[in-house]
Amino acid sequence: MFATVIQSLCMGFLKSLEIFVLTLLGAVPMGLLISFGSMSRWKVLNVPIKIIVWIVRGTPLMLQLLLIYYGPGMLFGNNIWGGNYGGRFAAAMVAFIFNYACYFSEIFRGGIEGVPKGQREAGQVLGMSDREIFFKVTLLQVIKRIVPPMGNEVITLVKDTSLARVISVYELMWNGQSFLKSSGLIWPLFFTAVFYLGFSGILTMLLSELEKKLDFFKI
Repeated sequence: MFATVIQSLCMGFLKSLEIFVLTLLGAVPMGLLISFGSMSRWKVLNVPIKIIVWIVRGTPLMLQLLLIYYGPGMLFGNNIWGGNYGGRFAAAMVAFIFNYACYFSEIFRGGIEGVPKGQREAGQVLGMSDREIFFKVTLLQVIKRIVPPMGNEVITLVKDTSLARVISVYELMWNGQSFLKSSGLIWPLFFTAVFYLGFSGILTMLLSELEKKLDFFKI
């Protein structure tokens, strides 16, 4: 039984890891784009984006998962995700990426707006283009500023992957809980916690090392 439990948890962890990686790959660039939109001078653009970000950040991710997966079928009579596992996983990824993109956008916005305007003006005086100012002056300082809050969100994402089970995505938590439901065994949940703690611990160390490497750039 022990070998069966560990094998099942390993399979679930790989799915959780897939959700984690794909969410970051999609949410980071999308979050940057959303932050640019929220900082736009055009109200026709920044107002709707700010409202959407407010709604996403103000409602639970679990609720968003349920609405994205079940909503189209119940509202329009057409389940765009299909009834198979691939469709459930795709719906989960849409919910995770959009949710975390909205959170990341606020971190990016705070980092960009936190850079003194005088530095941008100094770059313009030196004849630098807007692109050069962003990548050579602003971006370095933004990275330094956003690493701690981004790190917190990354660690939160590790735990939030467990929410995918509400639409029957078989990730780590689902596999661990399945033994409780089928066999009445609670000890697999303790090993489930070990997987989460181990992954979070590794990420915490990596993020700490990244912060140390960025210490050369004082702000």
